[in-house]
Amino acid sequence: MDIVKPYSFDKWLLAVTLILLTVGLVMVFSASGVASELIFKQPFYFLTQQAIGAVGGLILLFVMLSVRKPFYEQPLFIFGLLALTFGLLVLCFLMPTVAKTNRWISFSGIRFQPSELAKISLVLFLAWYLDRRKDKIQEPRAILAPAVVIALFTLLIMKEPDFGTALFVFFLGLILLFLGGFRPKYFLYMGIFSLPVFVYYLFAASYRLERILAFLAPDKSAQSVNFQIAQSKMALGAGGLVGASLGESVQKLFLPFPHTDFIFAILGEEAGFLGTMVTLAFFVILIWRGIAISLKAPSAFSQLAAAGLTFMLGIQALLNISVVLGLGPVKGVPLPFLSFGRSSLVCNLIVIGLLLHISQRRETQRTQA
Repeated sequence: MDIVKPYSFDKWLLAVTLILLTVGLVMVFSASGVASELIFKQPFYFLTQQAIGAVGGLILLFVMLSVRKPFYEQPLFIFGLLALTFGLLVLCFLMPTVAKTNRWISFSGIRFQPSELAKISLVLFLAWYLDRRKDKIQEPRAILAPAVVIALFTLLIMKEPDFGTALFVFFLGLILLFLGGFRPKYFLYMGIFSLPVFVYYLFAASYRLERILAFLAPDKSAQSVNFQIAQSKMALGAGGLVGASLGESVQKLFLPFPHTDFIFAILGEEAGFLGTMVTLAFFVILIWRGIAISLKAPSAFSQLAAAGLTFMLGIQALLNISVVLGLGPVKGVPLPFLSFGRSSLVCNLIVIGLLLHISQRRETQRTQA
């Protein structure tokens, strides 16, 4: 049994989240102002949309903190969220395509990307399942349910198509299974069955293979496939030690969609090496507090959930920054709290709300002692 100690949530985690959120809003406006004026005739369009997502996400965050019971541990909530996510992913294919993809749900002018919600629902389901089956985790049939859920989510997201997010969701699931105690041979089996599927989808679209080849030979494709990487490196290099100052980025005029996946490059140009290092330090603090919450959590479920949610944010940040630095092929993985995208921002703030709620829970015996 565990109880809630009101207002005992992790203050460091909340503070660093609000700082990153503020930096993100500033950088979205700085990186998108010119494009926003050209496309929508409104210099504040992208900033306004991001601010709406921030307000909505913060409201959900503080609502979750105000609820004393751990609603996210209840089977009704977990399976309801799982079914909702699956339904939304299927509904994407009935929606009008956007840029030849089926990644969004559109309703009354509001667009939502269900693959962002899939990350949260997968972590909560696997944490619940691993907690409930911890005494039978070594039985062969124990792998069936999580494998089916991971496979369904991965295939639906890959079919949108969103290869990078699908790969991320797949490995996020494997990380939770590893933390839950599954034997290594199960990962071998899942790898054998999944590898042909990933290889098929990799070769199904030529641009995916071109991105990998461009990563292996960046100089030969700087003006074509690797154009974004080349421009992002130029932006980072132009920033120097202290940057060109806010709003003075030149590369945002040449870098495609600088306010989304490559916003870290614009941050580097305008805030310099020092600005990027400070931002990285904030992400390190966020991951540190998430791991600390997991280690102190009062139950196996909350430990696994906190660890999975922390890895979700940390790995996304690592993947995004590695692409900007040219350390990996281009993938559509946003930088948490900084990249433009209401779906991603709202879901990331929900993740922080869950972590903060877990952080204020204590074991009954420990509290009485």
